[in-house]
Amino acid sequence: MDLDSVCGGRGICSKCQVAPAFGSFAKHGITAVPDALSDWNAVEARYDRKRGLAAGRRLGCQAKVLGDAVIDVPPESQVHRQVVRKDVDRREIAMNPATRLMYVEVPEPDMHEPAGDFERLARALADEWGVEGLSADLTMLARLQPVLRQGAWNVTCALHKSHRDTGWRLTGLWPGLHEGGLFGLAVDVGSTTIAAHLTDLSTGAVLASAGIMNPQIRFGEDLMSRVSYAMMNPDGAAEMTAAVRQALTTLTRQIASDADVATEAILEAVFVCNPVMHHLLLGLDPVELGQAPFALATSGSLSMDAGALGLSSLPASARIYVLPCIAGHVGADAAAVALSERPDRAEERTLIVDVGTNAELLLGDGTRVLACSSPTGPAFEGAQISSGQRAAPGAIEAVRIDPATKAPRIRVIGCELWSDDPGFEEATRAAGITGICGSGIIEAVAELRLAGLMDRSGLIGSPQATGSDRVIADGRTWSYVLHDGRAAGGPLVTVTQGDVRAIQLAKSALYAGARLLMDEMEIDRVDRVVLAGAFGAHISPLHAMVLGMIPDVPPDKVTSAGNAAGTGARIALCNIDARREIEELVGAITKVETAIEPRFQEHFVAANAIPHDSAPFPELRRVVVLPEVQFGASGGRERRRRRG
Repeated sequence: MDLDSVCGGRGICSKCQVAPAFGSFAKHGITAVPDALSDWNAVEARYDRKRGLAAGRRLGCQAKVLGDAVIDVPPESQVHRQVVRKDVDRREIAMNPATRLMYVEVPEPDMHEPAGDFERLARALADEWGVEGLSADLTMLARLQPVLRQGAWNVTCALHKSHRDTGWRLTGLWPGLHEGGLFGLAVDVGSTTIAAHLTDLSTGAVLASAGIMNPQIRFGEDLMSRVSYAMMNPDGAAEMTAAVRQALTTLTRQIASDADVATEAILEAVFVCNPVMHHLLLGLDPVELGQAPFALATSGSLSMDAGALGLSSLPASARIYVLPCIAGHVGADAAAVALSERPDRAEERTLIVDVGTNAELLLGDGTRVLACSSPTGPAFEGAQISSGQRAAPGAIEAVRIDPATKAPRIRVIGCELWSDDPGFEEATRAAGITGICGSGIIEAVAELRLAGLMDRSGLIGSPQATGSDRVIADGRTWSYVLHDGRAAGGPLVTVTQGDVRAIQLAKSALYAGARLLMDEMEIDRVDRVVLAGAFGAHISPLHAMVLGMIPDVPPDKVTSAGNAAGTGARIALCNIDARREIEELVGAITKVETAIEPRFQEHFVAANAIPHDSAPFPELRRVVVLPEVQFGASGGRERRRRRG
């Protein structure tokens, strides 16, 4: 992780701010204590006095590491910042928002007809707009009188009506005619990234989209690591809740600034998240989700004020809606995907896969919908990979290996050229080639199989067996060199045998989950596969099929839904009828629990082969040739043996 700096370590630019974390981190096998860093020094004190440092922050150029420590490097301090690729799907949405603007003329106070200002406002809204059952919280009552008088008794009200309630709630108030618009946020709180879409509640138009890294990553890459952190540290859950809420506050201010919208006009937000993120966002203990029977504190949809979540960048009276969770490990994000893609209305048997650290799968054919989750882990996102990194400029995102020469071509994030195109070196000089991200490692492993450098068991062959000098010794196994930048001070980027095994474990879990749903529906094939999520949008369907990540279908039947969870959140934000529909659909979905299904292990083991041990994958074999190579015990050429 490269820290940004423009002052040369003199402690005056603050570009290198970091946030140390303390506690027991089972993921790293350490306990970090405050003494692990040097004491606050005079340079940091001076900067804090003059410009201010956020609570818990240190200057990276001043704090010295004295012992085991866990350091969070916020995005603004990173030289190579992750690209949060959760773009919005620009689909048309039928508008029926829960929050609306209403202009009203309120009678002035009259000593002969005593009534409070709120009561006269409620009466005027009933007369002019048919609004019945108006209510307001204390924050709105405190604003009411000065706004009424500032507007000379003419005001614009923001009124919210839930799909469950008959009454209306006053959530915003402006003197006179408010022409600045009314806005809402659709937010997908993922394990790795948080993405938000600022939406005009009158037109449904997305004014700005933004994303940031989920700061909870410092507590663990995957969900179970975070549950473990909550188990092992008394205040661990509260610490993670505070981190994600602070990130949401920062993201809201950023996206409002991008769109030149006042945060006071953002009066509604819809949140979707997996079950662990759901509990940590709401301040609920996630510990029960770490052990069977994986009980949720609540699985239903929730509505509340922003003040209840401590989201200080939103008005306290802004309304929050959280979609329902489907099961203990199939969350509100999967419900949002179901709302976006509607598998219950599918004419073909459709498998929807939202790929992440915990993959969530939906299978529907118009008669019923099934759902499950699979513990894929973070390998698909570049974690647990020897040269792996998150998606950032300089990361290899696409790979092609020539079956004849065994030589690779690569493409990196931030450059549209391939490595054998003229101008590639010049175009990548600034960012460099720094590692390989999730989509890149998937393509690399699949290409090794297609080029005959790796057999169906996932074993990389030796230089002699493969005929390639790009295969190099790596302990008792072999690695394949994708890029060697050492001569220019860069990294050696390889695909190791350990990398292949990590991808095999992840893809086997994903395929096994899909097969369990197919077993439950009593079918042997699906007609269509939809890859959802930001990561799914960047996966090559053909390479996913070569790996055996998904069941065999014609490659043109594998499509991307983009950020389907974010789209589902936008639909729920813009249309209260959709909230009622998804609540009904979630109640009708059949949940399949992979943790207790006896056939999961059987499917998992069979899926370890690439693409599969027993499934023939006829559709795949119509478009590619999978070399029949074997680098097993015959001849012993696949391994280096230690001597002595």
